[in-house]
Amino acid sequence: MRSVIAGVGSALPKRRVTNDELAETVDTSDSWIVERTGIRSRYIAGEGETTATLARDAALSALEQAGLVPTDIGLIVLATATPDQTFPSSATKVQAMLGIDDCVAFDVHAVCTGFLYALTVADSMLRSGTAKRALVIGAETFSRLLDWEDRATCVLFGDGAGALVLEAKESEDGILATRLHADGRHNDLLFVDGGPSTTGTVGKLRMKGREVFRHAVINLAEVLSEVLAAAGLTPADVDWVVPHQANARILDATSRKLGLPREKVIVTVDKHANTSAASVPLAFDTAIRDGRIKRGDIVILEAMGGGFTWGAAALKY
Repeated sequence: MRSVIAGVGSALPKRRVTNDELAETVDTSDSWIVERTGIRSRYIAGEGETTATLARDAALSALEQAGLVPTDIGLIVLATATPDQTFPSSATKVQAMLGIDDCVAFDVHAVCTGFLYALTVADSMLRSGTAKRALVIGAETFSRLLDWEDRATCVLFGDGAGALVLEAKESEDGILATRLHADGRHNDLLFVDGGPSTTGTVGKLRMKGREVFRHAVINLAEVLSEVLAAAGLTPADVDWVVPHQANARILDATSRKLGLPREKVIVTVDKHANTSAASVPLAFDTAIRDGRIKRGDIVILEAMGGGFTWGAAALKY
């Protein structure tokens, strides 16, 4: 019994913001941003657009591709660090928006690695018989956590959502292996300086970029090797790697460390920037819809985020 991918989908806010437009209000430039990150644009949520509405739209897109209706879903796991409310979970809001009267629904919070955590949890629950079909969603409105006067961080992030429909069935396709990690000793390298039980405010994102970069390259290379071994694969078996879209230089360094050809790495950071938990499913959906990733391909998903958390999944699409 495996969790097979029945459909994928994504959603973006209406407003696209280029580097040049950002430079009108932030002390930066297109050349400065592109040279350091590879980012050329991002999408920013506007009035009426929230984490839950983006998640709903991505879910509907995935359901349409799967040929299913919302009431076919028995489990919703939504990865986000930017929920609509402190509680209840944004997953229950999505459930209500989709018109599902009763199903298991909850949020997972592991920042940029959130989607890998959500995927692993949903896979385990499907294989244990908790549900037959699941929506696994990564959705963020990170723009609402940014300090727009800090040019080192505000240029890096964007908003969006991506979703997968998983179905439990006997198959050679589906999720082959997952591996997750966390190390809370590095909290002060990437965090938000607020919260209900400390400051009573939402807070703003803070990051020590150079240190995060160093940890990311080491941790991602190790977990990719780990998940390949768990799935009985070698780098030569991999058709595509879909990484967390944090920074083009991290993507290049990780692929070099593993000896993976650059052309096998899906890159969307130039169009979407870092969308945290949404970045992996958003990039996955983009590559499926443009024809790069095809049925039967071996795909590796990987991410690292604040915490630190990091993880990877191997699957046969």
